[in-house]
Amino acid sequence: MTAKSDLVASLVLQEFDRLPAKRKPTVRDNGLREWVPLSGIVAEGKDGKLTCLSLATGMKCLPSSKLPQARGNVLHDWHAEVLTIRAFNCFVLDECEALASGSKATSEFIQFRSDDLTTNAASYHVHWNHQPFVWREDVLLHMYCSEAPCGDASMELTIASQEDATPWAIPSPPGTPSVVPTTAPPSDLDTTLPGRGYFSQLGIVRRKPSRGDAPPTLSKSCSDKLSLHQCTSLLSSLTSLLVDPSHAYLTTLILPTSQYSASGCRRAFSDGQDTAKEGNEAISQPARMAPLATLKENPGQEGGYAFRPFSIQTTNLEFAFSRRSAAATTTTPSSPTPSTVKIKITPSNLSVALTASGREETTLNGVLQGRKAADADIRGASFASRRRLWGLAVRVAGLLSVDDDYTPPHIRDIQQALGGAMASSDELQGEVEIERRSYAAVKASPLLEPRRRAKEVAREFALKGWVRNTGDEDFVL
Repeated sequence: MTAKSDLVASLVLQEFDRLPAKRKPTVRDNGLREWVPLSGIVAEGKDGKLTCLSLATGMKCLPSSKLPQARGNVLHDWHAEVLTIRAFNCFVLDECEALASGSKATSEFIQFRSDDLTTNAASYHVHWNHQPFVWREDVLLHMYCSEAPCGDASMELTIASQEDATPWAIPSPPGTPSVVPTTAPPSDLDTTLPGRGYFSQLGIVRRKPSRGDAPPTLSKSCSDKLSLHQCTSLLSSLTSLLVDPSHAYLTTLILPTSQYSASGCRRAFSDGQDTAKEGNEAISQPARMAPLATLKENPGQEGGYAFRPFSIQTTNLEFAFSRRSAAATTTTPSSPTPSTVKIKITPSNLSVALTASGREETTLNGVLQGRKAADADIRGASFASRRRLWGLAVRVAGLLSVDDDYTPPHIRDIQQALGGAMASSDELQGEVEIERRSYAAVKASPLLEPRRRAKEVAREFALKGWVRNTGDEDFVL
């Protein structure tokens, strides 16, 4: 625990406290008290000033079978950690739009690139790195989470919470004896990622945990997604077409002391190089990201990308709506003696997200509250949805043309990558007119090759067994 970790956590908690009651967990009519995870991203300026850029609550995700109906309008994963990163990307694009439109002369967080952006198009396929914006190098990024990230970082906590902590037997192919491995699963299980089950398997990629009767999902755990962000930065694919990712990496992940497992966090996130700061229990666990720190030639370190592990700090501050706070026992007077009553709790169905750029919303089942996910369109899409973020990125790119007669080559390439934004004064629902290209085509742009390589290297050497969550890529704006 450090003074800074308490300050970061306190700032996120204060921002949440300012929200109206309708956006917070409640006590249901049947007496059940709701709880929800909270995450927030905080920027630290060179003068030490802290600013909460985004926060989110949530703990659910979209079943794989529902992805084809999402059409970019439904969130795939609204676990708090994932949603606050998506909200952060919206904030970044909002800042870029403000600078590009001239409504802001400067930003505390983003600036125009000052280096030479002229480029040889032949190099785009290898190490393109000519975004017009860059995250300020002297602005650090911290993340607070009220609960341990689901997946590998929380497996010790999951084991400790079991009434029977006996490891589950791993399904074996017919004709082979049942065994209980303690390391990565056999390759034939790689495509059926476990959730919180088979907790004797440590250091593996997992999907989001869920009830046994819940529809299956291939959305990866928050531990795995945060581990990958150590290689790709906090910027999404589309944001990284406009903003250089070099400095947009997390510096610190802050967890409540009660939610910190030294061995789990080392295994999930650490580069394994600094054993002096880790206890014997933690050192006994292999650091799955360590191979990335020792690669002599890492093809994933091009275009501003690199493996940049964050540090873990703790705080004694607790979120008022955390699972522990909601389940706290209470003493009630009775006759003839007081009695202790354990509160019954239940997960909140609502999710909230906000940004420092003034966006704030509540979603239910991945769409704006009051809309139905089954027939969602853009009117029900969250500002953090694929469709909304894509439209915002296109709008920013459209503002970067110098005038109607000339667009710099690197800007034109970005516009084409995002869907061919054209110089036009006509707008439809606030979006710049674009050529109709699919989201999949945008993600396949040659300009994103350095990012794809960074992900491929991470999955090959550290996050083995990663299975892509596909099915919502064919929509157009």
